[in-house]
Amino acid sequence: MVLEIDSLVERYQQDGAVLVEGVFDDTWVEKVRRGIAQNLMRPSKYSEQLKGSEGEGAYFNDYCNWMWIEEFKDYVFHSPAAALAASFMKSSQVSFYHEHVLNKEPGTSKRTPWHHDQSYYPIDGDKVCSLWMPVDPVPRDTCVQFIAGSHLWSQWFLPRKFATEKNYPLKETQDEKLSEERQYHEVPVQEIEAGKWPILQWECKPGDVVIFHMRTLHGAKGNSSSSTQRRVLSTRWLGDDAVITSRPWDVSPPITGGLLPGQRAVCDVFPRVHLD
Repeated sequence: MVLEIDSLVERYQQDGAVLVEGVFDDTWVEKVRRGIAQNLMRPSKYSEQLKGSEGEGAYFNDYCNWMWIEEFKDYVFHSPAAALAASFMKSSQVSFYHEHVLNKEPGTSKRTPWHHDQSYYPIDGDKVCSLWMPVDPVPRDTCVQFIAGSHLWSQWFLPRKFATEKNYPLKETQDEKLSEERQYHEVPVQEIEAGKWPILQWECKPGDVVIFHMRTLHGAKGNSSSSTQRRVLSTRWLGDDAVITSRPWDVSPPITGGLLPGQRAVCDVFPRVHLD
């Protein structure tokens, strides 16, 4: 098993996304289901309920509710998730950033636009990853898709609104500053959809997890099933080199834990999780 994990870690480092099968037992899967159910019943101010031009279902997403959803808190501090994140990031320490609930109801035509996550966040560093854990069976066609190796590209990409697929607007005072600092590019949607780069996606079962780097480009189709939801808990994890930074737009989630740019992303809001 150790050799298998080592091989998957190296594949993650190369591809920026990898499927790890059977990591979470039924107890954890059921606990996360209960947490998602609570979130759906009591969404936060950050939640969205998006619909496409076709279909009856909606695409729900919400985040930063782990402090009041005990099932999520238990998952963060006691499940295999933190140790898994540390192993794949090759990090000696790990802090928890936030959780993101994603639910595509049956008949949801709304897709997840191509994007990478890190430009949304006030986080810099290379040891940064997400654990995408479904609690429903996910056919390969409905699974999130990843552009293999895109986390290693030199480009950073403009964040895009899930509702409109338009880029985040720049802050009024940031236009000049943006040209002097890191360059952010348009997501190359046409090239992706024309098949310019290899795409990774998998069929997933409850208990499986997809681990991906925060700069790996990804997107997903809607949920064409007439009966099965696509409920996912995606948790975000930060390693040794993750620090707070600023962005030339309003970050999402709009939380920095009171930390200043350059400080390690560890605080009460981003707690360090002790590894067994």
